[in-house]
Amino acid sequence: MTTEMTGGEAAVLSLHALGARTVYGLPGVQNDWLYNAFYDHREKFRIVHTRHEQGAAYMALGHALATGAPAVFNVVPGPGVLNASAALATAYGLNARVMCLAGQIPSKSIGQGRGVLHEIPDQLGVLRGLTKWARRAESPAAVPGTIGDGFGQMMSGRPRPVAVEVPMDVLAARAPVDLTAARFDAGEPELDDDAIEDAARLLGGAEFPMIFVGSGAQEASAAIGALAEMLQAPVVGYRTGMGVADARSPYSLHQPAARPLWDRADAVLAVGTNMRAAAGKWAGQHRPRIVRIDVDPESHRLFGAPDVAVTARAERALPALIDRLARHNRHREPARDRLLQAKADWAARVAVLEPQLSYLSVIRQELGEDGIFVDELTQVGFASRIAYPVYHPRTYISTGYQGTLGYGFPTALGVKVARPEVPVVSVTGDGGFMFGMPELATAVQHRIPLVVLVFNNNRYGNVQQMQINDYGGRVIATDLHNPDFVRLTESFGAQGLRATTPEALRQAMQRGFATTDVPTVIEIPFDHMPSVDQFR
Repeated sequence: MTTEMTGGEAAVLSLHALGARTVYGLPGVQNDWLYNAFYDHREKFRIVHTRHEQGAAYMALGHALATGAPAVFNVVPGPGVLNASAALATAYGLNARVMCLAGQIPSKSIGQGRGVLHEIPDQLGVLRGLTKWARRAESPAAVPGTIGDGFGQMMSGRPRPVAVEVPMDVLAARAPVDLTAARFDAGEPELDDDAIEDAARLLGGAEFPMIFVGSGAQEASAAIGALAEMLQAPVVGYRTGMGVADARSPYSLHQPAARPLWDRADAVLAVGTNMRAAAGKWAGQHRPRIVRIDVDPESHRLFGAPDVAVTARAERALPALIDRLARHNRHREPARDRLLQAKADWAARVAVLEPQLSYLSVIRQELGEDGIFVDELTQVGFASRIAYPVYHPRTYISTGYQGTLGYGFPTALGVKVARPEVPVVSVTGDGGFMFGMPELATAVQHRIPLVVLVFNNNRYGNVQQMQINDYGGRVIATDLHNPDFVRLTESFGAQGLRATTPEALRQAMQRGFATTDVPTVIEIPFDHMPSVDQFR
């Protein structure tokens, strides 16, 4: 059944039909007819408009990472798309379900190079380079199917960002539209029964197996816990896998804490992770037999061919593996004591990271059971990656391999919008915070009560440490001039606080979490912290 409507209305109603209820973005002339349609259907959506396109894209990233569900942002073409590109690259690296709904210049002008407002060469090609899939809707009738296909790409196979481009004339045009085309078939690869059997035999016969987990294991936490018990195996979480196994379990180890166990391991199960460190630096000295479970068949051989490859989502493959393993699993001595010793040995090694560990202890206690920690490229953030205990999946948000400076604060805003019922903390440095600082206005306007911890040493601290330690003290371009962060925050109408000790931070965080209508920024001044680089 078709109904006459604009392309903009087709886009808005298609998003709603596919389950989107929040859209992050900035309006602009090429998207006028999209926002006209948002206005007409404003009861169906929460529109969070930001002060910069990067903020919109990072907020969608945070929303997707905190929930595992698709998140949508919209920007104008050209500079809008380019401003959002770092967030798209980060979403790509993090396997995040983010849709960029991009405007475009008039259809007749695309590729002509005539200098139309916001024109850039081959915008669709730019988007294809940063996403899993990108397509242009050429007519209002094509909009529902194109958006539906985009959702299908996000929900099937490896979950990476996608882009849909709609020219401004298509958004404005009226035509018969069939909204039932806004659908998708996620599809799943058929589970290879023989591969599951081979994996069960290999792992079941191992004496000292290990389990490595990444973002692809986030929905399989319970199964991972059951496997750890069956195999008496440590669960090693890369940043994106932290929380898959509760840090309070004796089986859960930070990645570097597990390094001494590698040389004894005779089998490894890698679930939803490329296992870069182990498959790279560690494997140079010792290579156990490897079973890989990943929904992306291209991932299996990135770091050498595994002994067994299972192409499937973890949450589908692991129950089948557990069932088979019960028939092949050998008896093993309990691993609890040696794993607790490995954890204790690692804690003793990293004890030199003060005051980072004291601050992280306060943050962990004040966040409570379900609170979400969003890291950033700052010394406390770096320390969190190797020492912060994470209790549940999707409660530790990181940049993964992308290492995107400045992503943390706007990403944490999207986390808080998506998960308003839990406390959320953005841990950032003065350098990174200033990348997205104007989004304080967004947080105040949209009443997003995020707590932001700005560790301020008036420099790009990590880079300056490298200049001092690795390049003979040749310090250049890393000292910073900063505002008074408390007064700056108050000028936006938010709550600004300052803490100079871990206990003072505790009290400030309690005040921040008690404030439910505006964000809180807590500045923590410091001069020096020991570098985490010593543990690489």
